[in-house]
Amino acid sequence: MDNQAEVREFLTSRRAKITPEQAGLPAGSRRRVPGLRRSEVAALADLSVEYYAKLERGSLAGASPAVLEALARALQLDDAERAHLLNLAHTADGSDALTRPRRRSARAWNPHPSLQWVLDAVTAGPAFVRNGRMDLIATNQLARIFYDDIYSVAGNQANLARFQFLDPASRRFYPDWDQAADIAVAILRTEAGRNPHDKDLHDLVGELSTRSDEFRTRWGAHDVRHHGTGTKRFHHQAVGDLTLAYEGLEMAAEPGLTLTIYTAEPGSASEERLRLLASWAATQDSAVPAQQGTD
Repeated sequence: MDNQAEVREFLTSRRAKITPEQAGLPAGSRRRVPGLRRSEVAALADLSVEYYAKLERGSLAGASPAVLEALARALQLDDAERAHLLNLAHTADGSDALTRPRRRSARAWNPHPSLQWVLDAVTAGPAFVRNGRMDLIATNQLARIFYDDIYSVAGNQANLARFQFLDPASRRFYPDWDQAADIAVAILRTEAGRNPHDKDLHDLVGELSTRSDEFRTRWGAHDVRHHGTGTKRFHHQAVGDLTLAYEGLEMAAEPGLTLTIYTAEPGSASEERLRLLASWAATQDSAVPAQQGTD
């Protein structure tokens, strides 16, 4: 990714999102652009207009932690946006390669047997490991069946973002498709800030930008987020509607990978449907050896 362009577009988009009223400033008149003026952000961050203009042009190299914190406060960045700004600054300084743990390619990485044991021990809900590009790289049995639509199309390459934007089946699988699309792009944008030299990520973003207007528009918004916990709705072709809570856990032993577990509220219809899906998964799994034996 072009760091200067990323910085410029990120800061410009954050400035445009804040109204004068939100910043405690008079609205005034004759505003030619949405949000705050550069001079107003500079004043809020206690910076000169010239220096802030330099930062917004993409020159974050050399910006001190105090300046970055002041900028984050002035732009009212949330935790994910603040972390993204710091990642962009590290890249601008050329220090990211020295300060960040080495990330492994999903193609060369295989889950340690003990990780697969952990995943397989989760039997009440889908459990899987993904990287920042949203590749599914390890799953339990229920997650494999849960994401059957993704695995059934070779072109998806077990990638959640590619499924989201390029496979029409995602419109059925995600009843709240727009929300799921926003989340997917924000995860990829966050990863681009953390790992800007990932060629596979570059290729994925290029592919999605070329083939999906929905993706391209969202990518241009420069929204980022931490995707740790929440609730989502799904529609699975085998069992119907599911409302599931999720927890995403960063894997300390494998930087850049996230373990996600879905579960249903006890006693709910979704819990019963997950049980039905687990039973179906067990049936499908037990049928595989028999089929292989007849070849």
